[in-house]
Amino acid sequence: MKITHMLILVLVLIATIFLIIFVVYFFFYRKRKTNAEHKDIESSEQKHGDMMHSECLITFQSGETLTICDILDAPGEVIGKSNYGTLYKAFLQRSNAIRLLRFLRPVCNTRGKEFDDVVSLLGCIRHTNLVPLLGYYAGAKGERLLVHPFYRHGNLAQFIRDGNGDSHKWAIIYKISIGIAKGLEHLHTGLEKPIVHGNLKSKNVLLDRSYQPYISDFGLHLLLNLTAGHEMLEASATQGYKAPELIKMKDASEETDIFSFGVILLELLSGKEPINQHPTPDEDFYLPNLMQNALLGNRIADLFHLDILHSSSRDDENSVTEERVLKFFQLAMSCCSPSPSLRPNIKQVVWKLEEIVK
Repeated sequence: MKITHMLILVLVLIATIFLIIFVVYFFFYRKRKTNAEHKDIESSEQKHGDMMHSECLITFQSGETLTICDILDAPGEVIGKSNYGTLYKAFLQRSNAIRLLRFLRPVCNTRGKEFDDVVSLLGCIRHTNLVPLLGYYAGAKGERLLVHPFYRHGNLAQFIRDGNGDSHKWAIIYKISIGIAKGLEHLHTGLEKPIVHGNLKSKNVLLDRSYQPYISDFGLHLLLNLTAGHEMLEASATQGYKAPELIKMKDASEETDIFSFGVILLELLSGKEPINQHPTPDEDFYLPNLMQNALLGNRIADLFHLDILHSSSRDDENSVTEERVLKFFQLAMSCCSPSPSLRPNIKQVVWKLEEIVK
């Protein structure tokens, strides 16, 4: 009986020792496993963070052949600078193509998903009279580049004022005007959500060899932070394209785009600058006001370049007449109305332009 009692005590002692060993082992095993899991999570987060700051290239229609090496290795020539970015004319050697690279200064960009969403939207917009976005490159240090086609024949401002006789031809003036109007119509009415250009001016209308116009820089203000966006609007004001209601911190609108378009029409007709840097006592600083005063003073010869009336054969279906030119002028002035509510919308503009040549 005594031996049996001793045996039971030994067995209980052994069981207790095994239980203690098991508990100690289980505790250290679980701690080790938890530490390992934490390390895996940290590693995963670190890996994700590295991806967030790594370079990437997104391509859109007609830009599928772009590569990161193409963009980074391309010899470039600076052709324009602003407070929010730099424009480069770049030769992509692998594809043997010239492209326009727009470098956006990191401090001017909107942040995160908002920027990516706007890029995706702009990359999907396609129209005969709009400059397409072919690709978007994001660098590891925060640099951002937009890739566009390059148009060798320059912009509309250069065309109007470089002494080219074609700028006084009615057929070309009309072709450029209706093309700009249709591009703007697509932005205002042809998308699920309208896009306001915000910086429409003759320098932002590019031309090909047949004088087909392509609107550039549309939606660019959506990629900029608030301060840079307002700086862009102020820059357009100093160049004579800012609608009267765009004062201080008001946002651009479809109506302000129409005002800017009206100024472009007056540029095409007259060959004059949007802002007269050296006005005489009888002249106004702004082109719309200058034209209004000429109309009130019955100075018809000041409303358009006289060569326009001699620029085409009278037998042409779309030949120039003084009546057509004056209707064109009236449309331009209605677009430049000081009151936004009196300006035509873009569909009315297109309709009136089409009516002029009927």
